Amino acid sequence: MSDRKVPICSVHPMEQATIQCLGCLKSKIPVAKSYHCSAKCFSDAWQHHKVLHERASSALNENGAEEDELFGRFGSGGSGVLSTAGSGSLSNFGQSPSNGPVPLYPSGTDKNSGETWFEVGRSRTYTPLADDIGHALKFECVAVDAEKRTPMGPPTSIMTSRVIPAPTPTPRRLIQVNGDVLGHLDLDSQTSSLGTFTVLSYNILADAYATSDAYSYCPTWALSWTYRRQNLLREIIGYHADIICLQEVQFNHFEDYFAPELDKHGYQALYKKRTTEVYSGNPMAIDGCATFFRRDKFSHVKKYEVEFNKAAQSLTDAIIPAAQKRVALSRLIKDNIALIAVLEAKFGNQGAENPGKRQLLCVANTHINVHQDLKDVKLWEVHTLLKGLEKIAVSADIPMLVCGDFNSTPGSSPHGLLAVGKVDQLHPDLAIDPLGILRPPSKLNHQLPLVSAYSSFARMVGVGYDLEHQRRRMDPATNEPLFTNCTRDFTGTVDYIFYTADSLTVESLLELLDEESLRKDTALPSPEWSSDHIALLAEFRCKPRIRR
Repeated sequence: MSDRKVPICSVHPMEQATIQCLGCLKSKIPVAKSYHCSAKCFSDAWQHHKVLHERASSALNENGAEEDELFGRFGSGGSGVLSTAGSGSLSNFGQSPSNGPVPLYPSGTDKNSGETWFEVGRSRTYTPLADDIGHALKFECVAVDAEKRTPMGPPTSIMTSRVIPAPTPTPRRLIQVNGDVLGHLDLDSQTSSLGTFTVLSYNILADAYATSDAYSYCPTWALSWTYRRQNLLREIIGYHADIICLQEVQFNHFEDYFAPELDKHGYQALYKKRTTEVYSGNPMAIDGCATFFRRDKFSHVKKYEVEFNKAAQSLTDAIIPAAQKRVALSRLIKDNIALIAVLEAKFGNQGAENPGKRQLLCVANTHINVHQDLKDVKLWEVHTLLKGLEKIAVSADIPMLVCGDFNSTPGSSPHGLLAVGKVDQLHPDLAIDPLGILRPPSKLNHQLPLVSAYSSFARMVGVGYDLEHQRRRMDPATNEPLFTNCTRDFTGTVDYIFYTADSLTVESLLELLDEESLRKDTALPSPEWSSDHIALLAEFRCKPRIRR
């Protein structure tokens, strides 16, 4: 490790810091968060930054002197992070025999740069520590005579850029939307109360799509899968959701990473890979939908798989003349799927009305990945999914959740079909129907009483800091979030959690993100948030079932 250390901007970690927030030092905030590369950087980040001050002040009031211990040397006098080999805690690092074995080749000063190097490890892999932030690391490998234990030649080495702090976005809170008092819950300590459960829906951005061409504004290291997968897992686990619906999960990443990692946290996994009639790349890299549920909260009853390609084949066989089938199928076949899981709740909810009655729940997870020009195909896929769910609902009288990335903004025909149960026959989307698959428009309906979970923010009455902040992040014209997908070229809402309002109520919602705070990194994905979508999470309560 090099002894030469430079302060790094907390917002733009590739930039060297030029100013420091003294308020952070007084508030005992980790010093790495106090640095900014310019006055504009500090000004732009202030709304986000001042939350750190508020929370640190609150923690200091509660914990008193414990904060000194919590932040260690970074929180104590001076700037800490500016220490070099001549000052701070690094001054004796690696130089005392009591710190470990004598190095194979001793630490020394590089004649060209004047930097002193200290040995920090002797393993084939090394994970940087907090003390390494601001320092460059050098990995050296040397051949050793096994008998004499002496080097057989000069070491070969590679050097890293200076270590930067891991981005730590301000945790998103769960905002209560049902009850007399508007409040917020700490997700770290939050466990669903009796009869409630939480559902997360998140398009995690498949690695195959996360290219530098598409997201040139995101640093390449933050776009790499090895970084993103850890950041995504940390975020997902931090939400403590009882049910997790992920989209754009590559098959190899499900098998090798998400399924085993989430298994360690008590989740059982279900997966459906997209079909491959159109796809021609690496079959392991094709993405799909993954649904996870906590084993202590739910048990698996049944799994349904919807392949829209098969539905397209049946449709063309039924209504398209033989001579036009090839053209019709080339328009309809998009390899999209839906994964439907029927779960049984293990928590008590039935009460005295239905003693011993099973509490079932149907969870649909889908990604309607269709080009914007093919509005007829998008609407047809959503309608096909809803008609399938209708059959399940009729047979089981079961609460339903419909989660996913629908690639449809509020006001579009697929959103209208989901939220209202039908499509306005004068909707401009219906003008694009070259195959006649949407005729007659009167058939475009369903009987499921679906409501968008996040519309609860718009329907709430009352005042309060949290409520006002969330209202500003909602579109009053559509009662949906202003965005769930935020890139340099597109910002809008395409992800939803719909629920059957006759059987479920929304208790709380994960707070929405502020676009301004994301724009400091241009857009998503960023070092802080590793997808171009934001996660949605809702807490639900099952209503007592009414006999029909």
